Amino acid sequence: MEKNKSNGIVDQAAILLVAMLLSRVLGFLMRVPLTHFIGDAGNAYYSAAFQVYTFLLVLSSAGLPAAISKLVSERITLKRYHDAHAVYNVSLFISAVSGVVGAVAILFGARLVADLINQPLSYYSMIALAPTVLIVGIMAVLRGYFQGMNTTKPTAISQIIEQLFNVVFSILFAWALHSRGPEYGAAGGAAGTGIGAIAGLAVMLIIYSLNSKFLKKRLKEARIPQQESYAEIASAVFRTAWPIILGTAVFSIMGLIDMATISNLLVSTEAFTREEVDIMFGQYNGKYIVLTTMPIAISAALATAVIPSIAASKALNDEATVTAKVNLALRLAMLLTIPAAIGLSVLGDPIVRMLFPTEPEGGYLLQWGGMAVVFLALYQMATGILQGLGYVKLPVIGAAAAAVVKISLNYLLISNPEINILGAVFSTVACYSVAALLNTILLKRVTQIKIDFISILIKPLICAVGMGIVSYGVYEAVFLLTQSNAIGVILAITFGAAVYFLGMLLIKGIERSDLEQMPMSSKLIRAMDRLGM
Repeated sequence: MEKNKSNGIVDQAAILLVAMLLSRVLGFLMRVPLTHFIGDAGNAYYSAAFQVYTFLLVLSSAGLPAAISKLVSERITLKRYHDAHAVYNVSLFISAVSGVVGAVAILFGARLVADLINQPLSYYSMIALAPTVLIVGIMAVLRGYFQGMNTTKPTAISQIIEQLFNVVFSILFAWALHSRGPEYGAAGGAAGTGIGAIAGLAVMLIIYSLNSKFLKKRLKEARIPQQESYAEIASAVFRTAWPIILGTAVFSIMGLIDMATISNLLVSTEAFTREEVDIMFGQYNGKYIVLTTMPIAISAALATAVIPSIAASKALNDEATVTAKVNLALRLAMLLTIPAAIGLSVLGDPIVRMLFPTEPEGGYLLQWGGMAVVFLALYQMATGILQGLGYVKLPVIGAAAAAVVKISLNYLLISNPEINILGAVFSTVACYSVAALLNTILLKRVTQIKIDFISILIKPLICAVGMGIVSYGVYEAVFLLTQSNAIGVILAITFGAAVYFLGMLLIKGIERSDLEQMPMSSKLIRAMDRLGM
């Protein structure tokens, strides 16, 4: 692949990838002391409130960053700077209105929703999250505007600052309130999210202010006047955003359905107490979901960078560059998420025991459901590519089909007392695999792009399986010798990563050109050259 065809997407994805990974790591590290303070039951209340919050956030603003970045990128590519800035102004108004509606909906509907999903003690966390809907919505517009100008640095900086404040204040508030009960500790943790959002928004406003002189100058010197009315732009924003929102909302709705069905079905079996149900739900959301979505930061960063980058190439009718960017994005996403999925499946229980020493249960969920990582990453990437190419409605098909699978399997499996919470894990893997398969088929069919599935899927899978075998053997041997779970996990991951990397080099799953696209890879390439590799 020629570097000049993929350089922009990799540079921007690398910036966002580092920020997302750091944010995910900070967010995950936060969950360790948070779980210590509020326990698995508190995780159930915290996670339930976040599902409701996420759903309203999706409806109010989740589709805006992708829609704005696409619309702004297209207009800037054609030097229609006034229209690009009008997209920002219109989107800001839309986000402010929808954010207020979402915040009010949580404030007045929290009690009813908490009862409907059979998690009444999540009410306090929902109330704590209400103002954050408006704050995050405005911040999303600013991020989308800069991403549309092909820079992810503002998004990256604000994400890191947002997460730092979130971590500090979530832990602080949870510690201060947990003595009153896990539901209050969970609410304190949720309130910290709002503090983080305020900090992130402040950073975006500062960055916008620092760039305002340049933006005003560009508008003043623009040769093409504004060609679209605000009504036309609003229509374009809604047309672009609603399929993205609908596609994302389907999965958010599945999260809400998960809460209602898991709790209600487990209680209906009469095999578990209310406390046992809350603990199982807390393990599912607070450990399984958190750990399996950590590697997704990689594909999420790439998908975010894909949308404006591919939209710009499509606007210029540069089909060769579009094909190059599609294959690069898919290959890099699978190159990193497939071994992550195998690693979680093999070492799920030891990893949970290492990370949550005071609440060590729930690792078996990862062992059974680690492969969800691959399917979710593939779904996200295919969705980002389709949206970047203008096929914003197509991902809804895969998401809707996945929702049907999820709901059906939840009712079929969770109601069996012997399967219980594992039913939610199995249905999650199944629904993501259906969504990923359908979106990939649709991508190939509508674009006629030749996708290199051997390099994208088969080679990483072969090496990841070998990695998994080595990792398991190393862990068992080290644990037998040292009786230390943490040392066993760390060495197993280290040796496994080395085996995977060397295996990919051996079967040419990684080429020199691939390493050149990776961030901060120059030292690694020089070292390999010295070793004759």
